[in-house]
Amino acid sequence: MCLLRFDELWLSIERGIESLVMKMLVGLLVAAAGLCLGGELRLSTGATDYQVFQRSEGGVADLRLGGTASDLVGKSVDARLTTRGKAVKGFGWKALTSVSGPTWTGELKGVPTGGPYTLELRAPGATLVLVKELLVGDLWVLAGQSNMEGVGNLVDVQPPDPRVHSFAQYDEWGMAKEPLHELAAAVDSVHWRSPETAALTGAALAKYREERRKGAGLGLPFAVEMVRRTGVPVGLVPCAHGGTSMTQWDPASVDKGGASLYGAMVRRVRAVGGRVKGVLWYQGESDANVKAEPLFRSKFTGLIEAVRSDFGQPELPFYYVQIGRHVDGTNQLHWNRVQNTQVALETSLKAVAVVPANDYSLDDGIHVGTAGLKHLGGTRLVNIALGKTKRGPRVRSASYAAGVGTAGTVRVKFGEVNGALKATGRPWGFSIVNGGGLAVPMIYRVDLDGQDVVLQVGGKLPAGAKVAYGWGKDPFVNITDEAEMGMPSFSGIPISQ
Repeated sequence: MCLLRFDELWLSIERGIESLVMKMLVGLLVAAAGLCLGGELRLSTGATDYQVFQRSEGGVADLRLGGTASDLVGKSVDARLTTRGKAVKGFGWKALTSVSGPTWTGELKGVPTGGPYTLELRAPGATLVLVKELLVGDLWVLAGQSNMEGVGNLVDVQPPDPRVHSFAQYDEWGMAKEPLHELAAAVDSVHWRSPETAALTGAALAKYREERRKGAGLGLPFAVEMVRRTGVPVGLVPCAHGGTSMTQWDPASVDKGGASLYGAMVRRVRAVGGRVKGVLWYQGESDANVKAEPLFRSKFTGLIEAVRSDFGQPELPFYYVQIGRHVDGTNQLHWNRVQNTQVALETSLKAVAVVPANDYSLDDGIHVGTAGLKHLGGTRLVNIALGKTKRGPRVRSASYAAGVGTAGTVRVKFGEVNGALKATGRPWGFSIVNGGGLAVPMIYRVDLDGQDVVLQVGGKLPAGAKVAYGWGKDPFVNITDEAEMGMPSFSGIPISQ
């Protein structure tokens, strides 16, 4: 029969023992205790290393814990939280539950925003259970196609921050670092290269990681800057998949679970607790074609509504990026129409906002480069998410005034501007489009006048004249406001005369 009482030993350790000899003795006693413990306590649900918990509106999270217990019936399971080796105020050792069978459940309520925390669980006669690097803050879903997945060169990427964690696509929490998305290792079969090719593991996965040269995205820059500005930890849930269309993101496929993009996203959100702070979305390139574009608005609207319904958050913030540039020489008509739809949805749906990507350099014909992604996530999307700046220049109207001879001016008015409009070098990016949808080269000067743009035009305006910005698939544009919020591409704004 073992005469050592582990709970008494633990109390003696907590009081602190200064003598080196006594410390050595305690070490021996702890080892001996491990040999004669009569019970086993395990944590199987509710918390895992590096997990981020979504805080409530009151700034706290409730940890619903559970596990197994053997030979511990009638014993108390105690819990405490520590940070930097000290107990969190109000979360010293406290009884969590009493064991009544082979399993146990308990709830640690009101854990404050912050961390990293260490969760400790104990029961008389059982070894201590530790869960490390827990955070309470905000969870953000990253979804869409390749520009959200991240195809930026893995050069000069955003450095990690210990207060930003990621729920990897292989369903494990860890420190967030580039690349966030790793389809090759994903749990969900929809991300595999083919139904017959499962996720990479072992040596094959290690080789893939070693050889990877692309994968930088906007999610990590967004999260790191959010933490820097607010002090609130962030958890990221990567769900994007390159080359995917709205049809492939069909919410009706939710019952397929991990065999569908939408189902996989919902499954992963439920796996991290079921509630998130918001969704960041970057998609639309695959729908900018003659067949898909006419359906884009209804499908995108349906997706946003489905996400809010399935997450149980009717006004969940949904922030997305307008498709930017595509250098491929094909017709731009449907590309510009998708861009217009993305801007128009801001006025028809609550808690949505779009940011442009039309002024960034590319790493190939369609993918925003690493530097642009860092600015896109770390400045524009952060500004939108925090709501402390205006959304950025949004066109309101255009009017023509005749000048001398055939010359004249077109004044384009904007709202949502932070301060005044600005440009590096000569302002550029505007076009006059005729009633047939063709650009007419007649702008010879562009001036910025506070929150207005003045276009100096030569010649008579064509019938049905409209003004556009970022016209085509590969425009050069360079106008922002004082908060670095870009001007989204638009077309079809009639010019009053």
